[in-house]
Amino acid sequence: MRHLKSGRKLGRTASHRKALLTNLATEVFRHKSIVTTTPKAKEARSSIERLITFAKKGDLAARRQVLRSIRDKAIVKELFETIAPKYAERNGGYTRIIKIGHRNGDNASLAILELVGFEGVKAQRLEKQRQDRKEREKKAAEQTKSEEPEDNE
Repeated sequence: MRHLKSGRKLGRTASHRKALLTNLATEVFRHKSIVTTTPKAKEARSSIERLITFAKKGDLAARRQVLRSIRDKAIVKELFETIAPKYAERNGGYTRIIKIGHRNGDNASLAILELVGFEGVKAQRLEKQRQDRKEREKKAAEQTKSEEPEDNE
C-alpha cells in the first residue's frame, strides 16, 4: 500500500526522475514557460517553487543549494538576480499550470507550466499557431473549391 507516500514515479527510475525534474526546472527558468504533460508539470511545480524560495534568500548557501539541482550558472544567476526579486513579497505560488488539452499521438494531457508574472508568453504563441492553422485550412478549402469546376468541364 502507498499510504502517505508523496510524489509521482512518472514511469522512471529515481535517477531518471531526478534528471527530468531538474531539466524541467532549468527550462522553466530559461523560457519562463514550457509545455509538458500535466503530471510532469504538477510534479515539477514543487521543485521549482523550492528553488525560487532558496533564491529569495540570496545568500551563498542558498546559491549552492540551487546549484546542486541547476548546473547552468547563467540560469542560476538569472534566477537570483531577476526572477527571485520579483517574488520578494510573495509567500509561495510562484508557478501556474494551465491545461491545454491532449496530445495528438498518445492522447496525453498537456499543460503549460509558467512562472507567475511572466505569463502569456506560451499561451499567446499557441493561440497564434491555432489561428494560423485555421487560416491555412481555409485557404486549402478555397483552393479545392476553385479546382472542382475545372474538373467537371
